Amino acid sequence: AMGVRTYEEECKYVKQVDGTCYRIDKGFVDNMRVPGVFYVNQQIKELLFDELKQFSKTSGAAAGMGGFLPAMKQLANVAALPGIVGKSIALPDVHAGYGFAIGNVAAFDMSDPEAVVSPGGVGFDINCGVRLIRTNLFEKDVEPVKEKLAQAVFDHIPVGVGSQGIIPTNSNDLEEALEMGIDWSLREGYSWPEDKEHCEEYGRMLQADPRKVSSRAKKRGLPQLGTLGAGNHYAEIQVVDEIFDARAASQMGIEEKGQVVVMIHSGSRGLGHQVATDALTAMDKAMDRDNIRTNDRQLSCARIDSQEGQDYLAAMAAAANYAWVNRSSMTFLVRQAFAKVFQSTPDDLDMHLIYDVSHNIAKVEEHMVDGNIKKLLVHRKGSTRAFPPHHPLIPVDYQFTGQPVLIGGSMGTCSYVLTGTEKGMEETFGSTCHGAGRALSRNKSRNNLDYKDVLQVLQDKGIAIRVASPKLVMEEAPESYKDVTQVVDTCQAAGISNKVVKLRPIAVIKG
Repeated sequence: AMGVRTYEEECKYVKQVDGTCYRIDKGFVDNMRVPGVFYVNQQIKELLFDELKQFSKTSGAAAGMGGFLPAMKQLANVAALPGIVGKSIALPDVHAGYGFAIGNVAAFDMSDPEAVVSPGGVGFDINCGVRLIRTNLFEKDVEPVKEKLAQAVFDHIPVGVGSQGIIPTNSNDLEEALEMGIDWSLREGYSWPEDKEHCEEYGRMLQADPRKVSSRAKKRGLPQLGTLGAGNHYAEIQVVDEIFDARAASQMGIEEKGQVVVMIHSGSRGLGHQVATDALTAMDKAMDRDNIRTNDRQLSCARIDSQEGQDYLAAMAAAANYAWVNRSSMTFLVRQAFAKVFQSTPDDLDMHLIYDVSHNIAKVEEHMVDGNIKKLLVHRKGSTRAFPPHHPLIPVDYQFTGQPVLIGGSMGTCSYVLTGTEKGMEETFGSTCHGAGRALSRNKSRNNLDYKDVLQVLQDKGIAIRVASPKLVMEEAPESYKDVTQVVDTCQAAGISNKVVKLRPIAVIKG
């Protein structure tokens, strides 16, 4: 490997392209096939450069967040993977992760026999994602019963680390759910037909094969179906705080400030984690066999058309389907809770699904690369698909506005709804940010904060809170994260997504 460079030498490879965009040139790490690109504002930029500076000081010991390489190095190492096209892209919420940084988008050419798929480019929580449900209620309707409503949602949804689902499922149901995704929920009566239309992939990846999911993964997944889990997952009751694009908001059924919506953020629980772990193990062997070299051991990968590559994609799709079933079950339970508290029906409360997005997934898509349409495997880890108006893969309802993009903020701050843009399609493979992005590792957060203080701050803001594992709350304290408003504003300035609505929480339900 190269001799360790000073911080100043490292910086020579990083050039500012425009107000929000920086480029990392080839040579920043070995074997880069394409440049790296990242989108930042002044404050976020400083976080990334500071991380690089610390790394240079420790002469290249992985002293980054959670013991990972700095995000800039990770971005560049991904740019060295076989079959990558265009550029390795990081969004403003980027932070170091396993192999790939969280907030990295990378696309691989399906027609290149060397091109790879890498589980680290999807993440351990496969199809971690966000959905938003609207209501015809207003803050004034909810305020008097806010605590009661938060309690009802908490009582209906199983939450927490080891929580078990209350929707009865046996191993046969699980097999079907893995294969069918939201179609299983529809058949069992937990979902509305309109919900399917408003899901990315229509809530079902057809290449799913439950046989490729290990029995260990199924064992972990069975009891957790329809549960929220801990960590950064939550259900929030929110109100519309600002409307930036009235036409797009209206298409989503958001008409005015003060309107109440529900956001659910969750993934594939232990099942997805096990699928990722299993694939990394299998791919380590395949890399030796196929002589695939990467700059970082964590960038374990396999050729897309190898047995290991195909097995992973089939298992990943099954885990993605599990996550959609999970969010559908929770939607059913949230609708029940609201109906109970307001002595009404979910239908009369107009509890329609606005949209459901995934932000940890790899998908086959068509994009323009150097003037040609190419079939690519796009890895989005901590990044959200953001397709522009008139794209064939977005629902009829959103053809004129562009795909809704749901951005969950850190606990008790605020969230956003954006739409995709044509520029994003050209610059970032139709992708934008996914949330606030960590500024402190989980361990640092735990050491710096007391959970009672964190909960008190939320209470002082008038936010009702129900938490199953209060000790885990420090990791999710807003202090541990970047400011989500800065993140979406940076994406807006870069032209890769468009702000539609700002939401603020009035109740938080967490694992």
